Amino acid sequence: MNDQAESLRQLVSSMEQQDTPRTPRSARIITVSSGKGGVGKSNFTLNFALALQALNKKVLLFDADIGMANIDVLMGVRPRYNLYHLLKGERSIQEIMENGTNSLPFIAGGSGLTELFSLSESDLNYFTSQIESVSDEMDYIIFDTGAGLSKETLKFITAADECLVVTTPEPTSITDAYALIKVVGGMEAAVPFQLMINRVENEKEARQVADKISLVARKFLNIEIPMLGFMSDDAHVVQAVKKQVPFSIAYPNCYASRDVERIAAGYIAGGTTQDAGALTGIKGFLHKWLKRTK
Repeated sequence: MNDQAESLRQLVSSMEQQDTPRTPRSARIITVSSGKGGVGKSNFTLNFALALQALNKKVLLFDADIGMANIDVLMGVRPRYNLYHLLKGERSIQEIMENGTNSLPFIAGGSGLTELFSLSESDLNYFTSQIESVSDEMDYIIFDTGAGLSKETLKFITAADECLVVTTPEPTSITDAYALIKVVGGMEAAVPFQLMINRVENEKEARQVADKISLVARKFLNIEIPMLGFMSDDAHVVQAVKKQVPFSIAYPNCYASRDVERIAAGYIAGGTTQDAGALTGIKGFLHKWLKRTK
């Protein structure tokens, strides 16, 4: 772990010491998480990424759901390689990036995700250089994390620029979503959260759910959590899963597809809320990752 931390320090230091004027694209690192499984997190993440891409944004989707990775299944794609091959230096990041629906680039996690937290110094150097090489080409790198409070999920959340928390109107889902936010807040990680309420009957129900979480978070955690948007309870979503085609592609005019399009447009229009001078993107990700590996 000390070798890993020292290697990251050297990498970040070298990045900061570069004095050649340049204004590259700095990919925004987003995690999509949930307090419990079965809330439609991965389905939302995939279609959200496709909606951003349809709005001319360059997006890389990273399946970081350890043990339950299924982004490839939702698209009916069989990846040749996954993160493991990159971490072991067997393939470059360009080689493990697959083209999914509408040529959306994504990286399958597979068993490699467990390796990510026990890298040798040489493997870590290779991994970080590869991630840096692709980040300048992207507007967003979206991590679909595992549900719940695993240490791997928490590391992704606390290192990212922000976290989108997916929940449903079910009481257990609401409770677990708040628990996730509370634990991350207790780690002294200033991660902005936004809520996406899934499987609702209408906007009124979505706002009621969001208000429940927001009010408690404001009272006990002293943080504001806005609602990013909501997705309707739509039978077309299940039908699309069976077809292994994203619902926004299989049924572009269904309620859920229109909802995710609105969410993506609102997200882009909302911009970011980082303070001036704050480290964001891949450089910020590496700094915060280093903090969590000390």
